[in-house]
Amino acid sequence: MTLKARCGAGISAILLGSALLGCSFMEPKTAILWTDRPEFAVYAEYFNTSQSNYKVEVRYFDFPAEQLKNTKAFPDIVVGSWLKSASSRAVFKPLDYYFEDLLLSETSFYSRLLSLGNIDGKQYLFPVSFNLPAVIFSKDNSLRVTRPFILTLDELMQLGKDYNVQQNGIFSQMGFSPRWNDDFLFVIASLYGASFREGSPLSWNNGALEEAIAAVQRWSADANGGTPAEDEFAFKYLYNPVPLLASTGRILFAYMNSADLFTVNDERRSTLDFRWVAKGTNIPVAEGATYLGLCKQGRAKNATDAFVRWFYQEATQKNLLQLSKQNRMSETLFGIANGFSAIKSVNDQIYPQFYPSLLGHIPPEDYLVPPNILPRDWETLKAKVVLPYLHEKVSGAVPAKEGNLPLDKRLSEWYRLNHGR
Repeated sequence: MTLKARCGAGISAILLGSALLGCSFMEPKTAILWTDRPEFAVYAEYFNTSQSNYKVEVRYFDFPAEQLKNTKAFPDIVVGSWLKSASSRAVFKPLDYYFEDLLLSETSFYSRLLSLGNIDGKQYLFPVSFNLPAVIFSKDNSLRVTRPFILTLDELMQLGKDYNVQQNGIFSQMGFSPRWNDDFLFVIASLYGASFREGSPLSWNNGALEEAIAAVQRWSADANGGTPAEDEFAFKYLYNPVPLLASTGRILFAYMNSADLFTVNDERRSTLDFRWVAKGTNIPVAEGATYLGLCKQGRAKNATDAFVRWFYQEATQKNLLQLSKQNRMSETLFGIANGFSAIKSVNDQIYPQFYPSLLGHIPPEDYLVPPNILPRDWETLKAKVVLPYLHEKVSGAVPAKEGNLPLDKRLSEWYRLNHGR
């Protein structure tokens, strides 16, 4: 190589190095995080004060997935529910390098929850937190329940039936009815394999759904004398808050989501015991679990990576739980991001330190069955169409305006009236 060529190559290398160094200096030190979980503002502030290299700035949106659809200024990090729909996950970049570069341990996560964020063999989303369905009951009745983790649907029906007290066909005590809570009806549908999932706009296993409805109808008839008797009992007695109802002994069981259960005040919760709802050994993870994704167009890569690595450390999550307790956030917020942590060791070893009633009640990993990927408007579809349909079918009451429309027709009609929203 001539002297001129060597000089030219040297100058090019210097210019390239200067350009790369300039890019490094130009990268923002502050990562922008969008979320529907307001407690992440507290988490970010804790991160910001724990080191001096990077910052995280949090912006709250009721529906981050909808916001992503309409923005041209993308954040670096998104934490929220309903991020797994096709339109939402298209904005996220693969996160496999966290595992490949040993920034995080793949085995520290619940494997089934992690798999839900894996699309076409690439990890696009990390789970953050999740919740489980529980039945609560008075500690005075704890000897009636022998299993340490779960109560199956069959056990709930039989124990509830055995608890019933009636005179002249009038119930003064009723163990449990699945019709007392529409969300519990959906839990039953999930356990029977209704398998609601993203479709056009929604798909499900109709045979399994009909089987679940028939099972509830048999439950009402065989255990409680039919829906009129259940409705009469509910009208007379079920007007107090659920935890109070369970503790008085008027009923044996009541349904609560884990996020609601562990924000019941300590005095009331001290009178209660609980088990996770199951069919066989399957416990359905509630829809709306919180996930984390990184936008392809995010600019603050180093700040983002620093926050993600920090957040998923066991020691960090213990500190966040302690902070929540000190600030009395735990009175309205359960655990990490209002749920169980997606990190197994945090639930197994740390949660019982803050929630002593969880000691011996953390379910094994292989019991947990996460929901399918659902459309981003699932919460609205569920509240406006699916739950009313289940309620009407198991009660035998169909409003005249609906006729006897099957679920798919009701969904189509709802979308037509609401312009596809």
